[in-house]
Amino acid sequence: MGDIIDELQWRGLLAQHTDLQKLRSSLAGGAVTFYCGFDPTAPSLHHGHLVQLIMMRHLQNAGHRPLALVGGATGLIGDPRMTAERQLQPKEVVATWVERLRAQISHFLDFEGDNPAIMVNNMDWIQNLSAIGLLRDLGKNFRMGTMLAKDAVARRLNSSEGISYTEFSYQILQAYDFLELYRRYGCTLETGGNDQWGNLVGGMDLIHKVEGKDVHVMTTPLITKADGSKFGKSEGGAIWLDPEMLSPYEFYQFWLGAEDADVVRFLKVFTFLSRDEIEALAQEVAERPHKREAQKALAGEVTRLVHGQKALEQVIAATEALWGGGDLQKVDGATLKGATAHLPAATAKIGKTNLVDLLIEAGFEKGRGAAIRTIKNGGAYLNNQKVTDPDRVIVREDVLAGSLVLFRKGKRNLAAAHLHE
Repeated sequence: MGDIIDELQWRGLLAQHTDLQKLRSSLAGGAVTFYCGFDPTAPSLHHGHLVQLIMMRHLQNAGHRPLALVGGATGLIGDPRMTAERQLQPKEVVATWVERLRAQISHFLDFEGDNPAIMVNNMDWIQNLSAIGLLRDLGKNFRMGTMLAKDAVARRLNSSEGISYTEFSYQILQAYDFLELYRRYGCTLETGGNDQWGNLVGGMDLIHKVEGKDVHVMTTPLITKADGSKFGKSEGGAIWLDPEMLSPYEFYQFWLGAEDADVVRFLKVFTFLSRDEIEALAQEVAERPHKREAQKALAGEVTRLVHGQKALEQVIAATEALWGGGDLQKVDGATLKGATAHLPAATAKIGKTNLVDLLIEAGFEKGRGAAIRTIKNGGAYLNNQKVTDPDRVIVREDVLAGSLVLFRKGKRNLAAAHLHE
């Protein structure tokens, strides 16, 4: 790979940074140990964290050494939000979330080879920090004016709720992380989201004051849509990386829905496709946007990255089966449940429920007469098979994996019937 800074800039992954020439020279001069922190404030990472993980992998691929920090200690405190105070979670919950995040992160980095990643937990050093140590050894290096000027702190101070001393102190602990990682591993670069700039600079300044050494920080931008709106909400909420919180099918469909104005930029940020591959897909968007080849590539690459090749194959099979007439029998139960989670739903009893009942319960028809006419006219389907007999009842052989039966009115009105014994 050529200059890693040039690569990150081309991909739109570099926002703010310290002296660019010094940073470029440092990264070009040999293996740099760097870190990024992830706080366990939820049981899963989401697409915003994915940007950080991809940044880390680009740096590792360029020969640098990643430290993935999961904040077992800072997760008990919580980084100040712009809006309101965080609800503190029980220690046992946070400990569980730490392990879940560690497992997720482990899939994205290489923990072997010449520059293996290392997983660290700031509980290892923060739990040994006394109140005197916090105030005397760390606190004396921080100036109130600087701490009060942080965006989140300033906004919260001007709100009716204000900010607790707990969350106000978070920035000291994050700065301490950088100092400890510098001392323990020779870490000289911290990366993070653009909203973390103030905290990152705090760690850099602390190392300069305590150790007399210069280190670097750099951030990724907030990823927005072309119209400036926030990027990253599904029907169920956040774009979680945990398949139990957002199914691989829903995850795939989210990326598949990228707008033409956004998709090329998202390919640069969220995939490892080469410049030539992305430029070819950009040409597809310009010349044949209706084929949505760039969206398919984006959805496929990100789903494979997060959930693996097997899950991607199941998702594609489910997509084809649901909307393209593919074989529903080949789709596993978990994928099928995820694929139908937000479809209109009905219940079915073996040998008792017929297609007329299902069309009415799903809201596709208002009454039995209309439902019967639709079926007789060839407009109703059961598991992708046309049904013309209004009295056709659900039988055991109709039930798919996941105890589901799919039915449809016309081409696009699809629903799932859940088996009720």
